[in-house]
Amino acid sequence: MTEPHEDPVLVRRRRIGRLVDVGQKVGYGLFGFAIAAFAWGLASGWSETATVLVIGSLAVGSVVLAPSIVFGYAVKAADREDQETTGWR
Repeated sequence: MTEPHEDPVLVRRRRIGRLVDVGQKVGYGLFGFAIAAFAWGLASGWSETATVLVIGSLAVGSVVLAPSIVFGYAVKAADREDQETTGWR
């Protein structure tokens, strides 16, 4: 039987967990940028640039954030299942 730190499934899960963390930071960061761009657009009399920045950052943020959230829940559920069945963490 392999040790938990050597199990290829756990190693892969940790890698996916790190990617999820990065994806969530990037996605939420883009949403924050969209809010800032919206405020800038309102303060400066709105322009096409503000529209492109807001819509673009919301679109890219959504594409990045949605799978990150789903995979994040999957990693947490798999960790919880392993903890309950094997006692490994």
